[in-house]
Amino acid sequence: MNNEFYIPGQVALITGGNVGIGRVTAIELAKKGFKVVIAGRSLERTQPVLDHIKSLSVDEHPLFLPLDLGSLASVRECAQLFKQLNLPLHLLINNAGVAGLRGLTKDGFEMTFGINHLGHFLLTQLLLEKLQASGPSRIVTVSSRAHKRTAGIEWDALRRSTRSWTGIDEYAVSKLANLLFSAELAKRLQGTSVSTYSLHPGVVDTEIWRALPNWARPLLRLRGFLTPEEGALTTLHCAMHAPQQETGLYYADSKPREPAALGRDSELAAELWRRSEAWVSHN
Repeated sequence: MNNEFYIPGQVALITGGNVGIGRVTAIELAKKGFKVVIAGRSLERTQPVLDHIKSLSVDEHPLFLPLDLGSLASVRECAQLFKQLNLPLHLLINNAGVAGLRGLTKDGFEMTFGINHLGHFLLTQLLLEKLQASGPSRIVTVSSRAHKRTAGIEWDALRRSTRSWTGIDEYAVSKLANLLFSAELAKRLQGTSVSTYSLHPGVVDTEIWRALPNWARPLLRLRGFLTPEEGALTTLHCAMHAPQQETGLYYADSKPREPAALGRDSELAAELWRRSEAWVSHN
């Protein structure tokens, strides 16, 4: 298999494809001939992206599926709706994310962890059979170099409301979870035609930061924001060009990079998987 993964007519499901990196990703995949399905909270906010894709005359019927990653019931409904479309699934992009939100999800998990990791964990599990049946296929999960900012995962804290002032600490934990999930998934899918990739898109000026306190946003700008177009490049590389044998790796700037030590901790990854599996099965 060469490094060009995609074939026109393949199907891509993208979470959070209405704004920022996800919007650019959806449009660029459509230009390459993918049939695009965008899963998100609001059809009204996604409609401009669907209309833009239609205007390109590359996909006359891009689709929207309702999805609230903060509700495991909604994740299950979204997966079921996708299955009812009777489409194959060649590419799942776990793109949606939040930062700075406070509180608990509908199922009682810390808000950022519940949305960024646990919702995507369940969605991937529910669509795995479809991905395997459609292979070669791949799963791309947007993580972040913010995973380097945490000293570990405090399991009890994942069932409590957000504690840090900015929510950045919880964001770092969720991004570590994204990375560990992708690496562990690659192990479990060894010998199949499904490959997985996690990535750092860069610090991108998108709506993910909308919930941060007003005083915190200028601090991020000092580090240099990328545009959504620049931020989507590594996602698109993993989606269409990354070699299948690099499954499980973490990417930045469209190249494999070494994660922080915790991101390489196979025991932590296995424990996160075990707990995540138990959490989604009981909620």
